[in-house]
Amino acid sequence: MGRRLRALRSELADFFELPKDILLDLPRITLQGNLRLVIENHRGLIQYESGQIRVCLEKGELVILGDDLSIALISQEEIIIEGRLRGLEFRD
Repeated sequence: MGRRLRALRSELADFFELPKDILLDLPRITLQGNLRLVIENHRGLIQYESGQIRVCLEKGELVILGDDLSIALISQEEIIIEGRLRGLEFRD
């Protein structure tokens, strides 16, 4: 998405008081303590191991680090990851 289009969508979101994550195609990430992570608006899995999970986003990827990580649910809309979460890293 071009910068101009992104800027226009951001202004529209502000004007109509809409969530920016929807108009800008951003992921919505909800962390529930250090035991559960919900990622909405993802683009699929890149890597899945018990110590690291990589999720594709619209721009880049999200790396989840932890122990005994597992995928509790995966659908087109969201991924739910459970385990002992130690860190999140955004990569371009």
